[in-house]
Amino acid sequence: MANEEMKDIWEGNADLWVRLSPVFDSVFEPVTEVLTGTLSGLEARERVLDVGCGSGTLLAAVVERGAAAVGVDISPPMAEGARARVPEAEVLVADAQTADLLAIAPGGPFARVISRFGVMFFSDSQAAFANIRSAAATGAPLTFMCWRSRDENPMFTQGITGLLARLDPPPPPPVPGSPGPNAFADPDRVRALLEGAGWEGVSIEPFDFTLDFSKRGGDGVEERLAVILGNEGGRMAQEQLEQQLGADGWESVLEELRAELRESRVDGAIRFPGACWLVHARNPGT
Repeated sequence: MANEEMKDIWEGNADLWVRLSPVFDSVFEPVTEVLTGTLSGLEARERVLDVGCGSGTLLAAVVERGAAAVGVDISPPMAEGARARVPEAEVLVADAQTADLLAIAPGGPFARVISRFGVMFFSDSQAAFANIRSAAATGAPLTFMCWRSRDENPMFTQGITGLLARLDPPPPPPVPGSPGPNAFADPDRVRALLEGAGWEGVSIEPFDFTLDFSKRGGDGVEERLAVILGNEGGRMAQEQLEQQLGADGWESVLEELRAELRESRVDGAIRFPGACWLVHARNPGT
């Protein structure tokens, strides 16, 4: 079944992701500002689809602008978090790759489609983008932000590489282009997928920003640690090392990880660069 493996991964992480949504909102604020800036000119009650809506950050921005917000997420806990945060939005638990989006969210085609880091996880990305386009109005813009390569993004290596190296054997690196945060690192591939799905006017621009884990106070070490332990690799490391080393041994690993993070602080805080693609496209219609 489509995206079943990714669904299992997200459900395993989702409760923590919902609890950490204030951290992510703070860290990803520059990304959110860019994406919400593209919502200018929305007319009242125009329908906007947020793909991979997570806990509802972009949905809240849509509602604030008087438009009709519809979010879709494959994870029930994430969708529940979005409903609680933005009760005015319609939030669907569905796979945007295969679901008949207009059937499960009736009300006419979507005037805009947006996503913040929510479109890189499909098992068949071209099919997913084609399915999303089938629910978009003629002329509707698609705008999303996705990560560039792991090498450009300490988000996926800082504190994680050393933790995973403790495992025997350590997990292999992700296959380039496989579903996951860095699936769209290659802009030529992204363009080909979108054009193959029928989108036109594709533009892909680099967007660089600073992820600052200290914006909510403190030095950000505990926030960064929580994010590390909440991702798939962190959860796997905790499960294996806690079993291997016992509770006290695992606590020692955490203290070593905290020390590593403190040594990496910049001006007393966890800060590092983020490298993304800002992608625009348009639905030409049938």
